[in-house]
Amino acid sequence: MRYIDRIADEMVAQRLRSAGAVLIEGPRACGKTSTARQHAASAVYLQNDDAARQALEIDPALILAGDTPRLIDEWQLDATRVWNGVRAVVDDRGVPGQFLLTGSAVPDDDARRHTGVGRYARIAMRPMSLAESGESSGEVSLGNLMDGGAVTPGRSGLTVPDLARLVVRGGWPLHLGMDERDAARASSDYLTSVATDDLGRLDSARRDPARAERLLHGLARNTAMELVVDRLTREVDGPDGALARTTVYDYLVDLRRLLVLEEQPAWTPHLRSRARLRSRPRVHLADPSLAAAALRADAGRLLADLNTFGLLFESMVVRDLRVYSDVMDARVAHYRDSDNLEIDAVVQRRDGVFGAFEVKLGAGQVDAAAAALLRFAAKIDADRTGTPVVLAVITGSEYAYTRPDGVAVVPLGMLGP
Repeated sequence: MRYIDRIADEMVAQRLRSAGAVLIEGPRACGKTSTARQHAASAVYLQNDDAARQALEIDPALILAGDTPRLIDEWQLDATRVWNGVRAVVDDRGVPGQFLLTGSAVPDDDARRHTGVGRYARIAMRPMSLAESGESSGEVSLGNLMDGGAVTPGRSGLTVPDLARLVVRGGWPLHLGMDERDAARASSDYLTSVATDDLGRLDSARRDPARAERLLHGLARNTAMELVVDRLTREVDGPDGALARTTVYDYLVDLRRLLVLEEQPAWTPHLRSRARLRSRPRVHLADPSLAAAALRADAGRLLADLNTFGLLFESMVVRDLRVYSDVMDARVAHYRDSDNLEIDAVVQRRDGVFGAFEVKLGAGQVDAAAAALLRFAAKIDADRTGTPVVLAVITGSEYAYTRPDGVAVVPLGMLGP
């Protein structure tokens, strides 16, 4: 299979020049190993190599020896030995670019593991954005918008039915060549594997696959909404009874560790008004295709249920914004206050520069979204937080332009890094 360049490639190359080891974390099948291979000179694959795991138990140095950068794939299978072994080698050699570690689960904290400060750099990797998979032209650069650049008028090649199919297919590299039906089956199998296998391997406590699948369905129903655990516990009720809140919390912790659940945090600026900020994160699965699979929704069903489609479209936009933001060291949050003003995405760079984005599937919703963005900008205490460098509505419609009020309209089919 031909390798398709990823936005993370640039970040991996940068970190190899500045850190002794680079840790790439992301959900299973998002392409971490394939990307790491492009930068590695040698590799060991712990998941598929019994001899390597045995050697690791005897002496970590046995598997760490090799041409550099050396890839240690699925390092979390013996996290403490690998982590401490790599740290020791990095300290001994004293030069950057020694190791690449890839993992599809975040290990529990272990007091025996050194923190890794000064030795490790971490990179989050996600399923492919539309710019990476070639569906978005990338003509409107998020980086340019965050630098205060203008939107060049243009037209997207994606229609609303196209976007529905892309939600169902998802950004998994192995799905790119599949038709919609096969991709939907693969996403459904992914969820089954999470519920029946991954959760059990991750936690010694017994995990019930039927309850896990109901929880994943509940999370899918709450895609792009605020995380309310009480609501989830009600939705996970089944013939075997309700789940306790503490059990739901335990499942959520494990799904975060598997990187299947990636919440969108609330943004907390200084305000001019007396409105109180809400702090709940929004719910997103790693890819909108997983939510579509949990809901058993194909493109036709999404087009017949525009409310659900709008939420899954928003999740796809957030996925792409996260991919494009990572390369500029920015984070994607959301905003909601006690006046019920909500902004779907706030992108903020490490230097404090931020922009605000509303997500609307149809062109008919742009006026209301632009009004919300302008109200948001008026509420921000510019002296303490600054002013947004861009206000934009990301849509499923065709045309990119800037409105007379200064709000940009950007089709997702034109957005890129």
